[in-house]
Amino acid sequence: MKSLRKTITLACTLILASPPAILEAQPPWQQDASSSSHQQATALPQSDAQAKIIKNVNYVVLPVTVKDRAGRLVPDLRRDDFRVLDDNVEQRIEIFTAEAFPLSLVVLIDNDLKSKDAQQVEPSLEAIVGGLSTGDEAFICRFDQYFHEGKGFTTDQDKLLTELKRERLDSRPSVSGGGGPFDTPTINGQSVTGGPATARTTINIEGQPTKALDDAVYAAAQLLKDRGRERRKIIVLVSDGVNNPKFNTNKYDVVLKELLRYNISVFGVGIGTVFINRKFDKLDRLARYAHNTGGDVYYASKRNDLEELYSSVTEEARNQYTLAYSPRGNDPATEYHSIEVKVVKRAGLTILTRDGYYSGTLVVPR
Repeated sequence: MKSLRKTITLACTLILASPPAILEAQPPWQQDASSSSHQQATALPQSDAQAKIIKNVNYVVLPVTVKDRAGRLVPDLRRDDFRVLDDNVEQRIEIFTAEAFPLSLVVLIDNDLKSKDAQQVEPSLEAIVGGLSTGDEAFICRFDQYFHEGKGFTTDQDKLLTELKRERLDSRPSVSGGGGPFDTPTINGQSVTGGPATARTTINIEGQPTKALDDAVYAAAQLLKDRGRERRKIIVLVSDGVNNPKFNTNKYDVVLKELLRYNISVFGVGIGTVFINRKFDKLDRLARYAHNTGGDVYYASKRNDLEELYSSVTEEARNQYTLAYSPRGNDPATEYHSIEVKVVKRAGLTILTRDGYYSGTLVVPR
């Protein structure tokens, strides 16, 4: 009996003395309902998993969303349910967590919508606040031919709500970022001489849209790139998806590389024409950005639908699994590396994560 007691005592001592493992934390959606969505009253503490990700600059970090056939989030997966392939080489998942990371959002709102679409979007914007916790920060921006910065990141939900209430789409002229509010008329940012002094406005040339969606996403990425690696970096793109590559300084591939470099995901909220044509979403700019960065895309046609979708976006962005690994066995000389994430032993699941990453982009400044 004394020998058995000594053995039990020794075992307990060894367990208590062992270093803590990365916690496979209980997903937020399994916690008490009072701690979810807008009711989360405290900032999320930094976990062991977050601390390890921040310190190790050689990790590929993958936010992963898993949905069932009905489109519901799947909350009960564990590390050994996942397989990660990097250039078709299976990787060892070194960090796994289902905990919620605080969000850094740039809410990028299309300022050049058809009148009927703008009338639906404008009053719906206040609902964005409903999906945020006090650990989240948001930055409201608009775009048309030019990118219009808002007032900066804020964690103050009252200030954010006030800013959204005052947001009026297309209530101000489309002013070039490089010029003052009044100047001679411009086409593609170039002055047209001989005209009267007036506000710089977006001009349609021969019926072509001049909206620069790619440039707007690039500018939003610049605002997010220096937010900490302990945060989930998100662009919520509310738009009809209209874009004219000729009016963009940055091409799609350049913008995508920037998004992948800084681990930024795009969540599209499609309205108007893009809602009608959503079955062709492989050609849709919103869907391309979302699918290639591990985000998602939603479509709406009415104000009530939009208000619900904002909450869906923040819920999905917050409740993602995080997988991290140090690449082994792939070709380090290759610039772009493809990623595939699988869930084993379960059929019928949809897995959303980014498609790959570029060599030399794992060292991400905070």
